[in-house]
Amino acid sequence: MEKIVKVWFDANRIFIMTDAGETLSRPLEAFPVLMEATEQARLDFKIGRFGDDIRWEGLDEDIHVSSFHEKAEPNPDNEVGELFRRFPQLNVSEMARYMGINKSLLAKYIYGVKKPSEERLSQIKLAMHDIGHQLIAV
Repeated sequence: MEKIVKVWFDANRIFIMTDAGETLSRPLEAFPVLMEATEQARLDFKIGRFGDDIRWEGLDEDIHVSSFHEKAEPNPDNEVGELFRRFPQLNVSEMARYMGINKSLLAKYIYGVKKPSEERLSQIKLAMHDIGHQLIAV
């Protein structure tokens, strides 16, 4: 397996260089924790002892070299992303907590990194409807 020898950020992307001299990159939307982090926090990483992963201890985030071989780019023009754009006052962390799912997973749905199942999409909509009903009752 190739090893990561260099990591850097530029234009909302993370880049790595491998020991084979190959440069690979992914948009930060693919890694919501890094996307939301400060520049200083992003730069506080360590390449793993086997050279095949990157660890951000302060962010509790890990990325394996294999993640850089994914060819699909995030697609923010998706149903979940549209819902959160229509209601920007919704807090992603709190919405994920309310639904009982990981914030990073919900963010990946929003950014179009992952596509939710029909069941998960229904769960997201149901949670939004529930919050709306609670607001109406105020």
